[in-house]
Amino acid sequence: MNLDRPPLVLLHGITMSARAWQDVIPLLEPHHEVVALTALGHHGGPSPARRPARVADLVDAAERALDGLGLERVHLAGNSLGGWMAIELARRGRALTVCALSPAGFWDAGGHDQSGGVAKLRRMIAMTRWTAPVQPLALRAPLVRRLALRDIARRGDRLSPAQALDAARDLLGCTVLDDLLGNHEQIAPLDPPPCPITFGWSEHDAILPVAVNGTIARERIPQAHLEILPGVGHVPMIDNPALVAETILVRTRCSDPNRW
Repeated sequence: MNLDRPPLVLLHGITMSARAWQDVIPLLEPHHEVVALTALGHHGGPSPARRPARVADLVDAAERALDGLGLERVHLAGNSLGGWMAIELARRGRALTVCALSPAGFWDAGGHDQSGGVAKLRRMIAMTRWTAPVQPLALRAPLVRRLALRDIARRGDRLSPAQALDAARDLLGCTVLDDLLGNHEQIAPLDPPPCPITFGWSEHDAILPVAVNGTIARERIPQAHLEILPGVGHVPMIDNPALVAETILVRTRCSDPNRW
């Protein structure tokens, strides 16, 4: 292992794949050996052995991937569902640091604090399915990309037509959507955390608003550092890859939980 470039594992959100990080990875590679995983049941990832799949199954699969790569403890960064997975891997002792970008899983037992976000995601999923035949042509238009991704990004038009089409194909190839969306799993308290944790919460998150879900996150992991990411939506890698990379690197450079 290259000690000058310690391993950093990236975990994407629901309906996405490792490609969600493609604009961020080049900014991280001078500092880390970067591994982007595709989650269980997602397009290009391993298939679930049981249904319905649960978040724990996705975490199990990610842990098996770490084992297969010979990685014991790594820096972890994840967005949404991927942030949840990163926190659970930290709970299992697999993390040196965690940077969780608008992590899912911080809601009450009845799921009331996720209902609005789930409704928006279901709408986006339905629209993607209905428009699949015309997407290769329609997504060439910046305005269409921006409107199609408006619930998860402020500037969906920042993606190229090819990237937007890949994102649509990843969504359509996800087999665990109904298993995961709207279930009542949640992140249990983690106090004290087993490693330094940063919450990088999107200022304009329309899926998991920081005023609601970020507040719950601080209650359950009170020693985590919360930083608001300005000008970005729920998937900040779309809006501002440089900001995402710097947020991750600030955390990985500072592994001491008492230094901020």
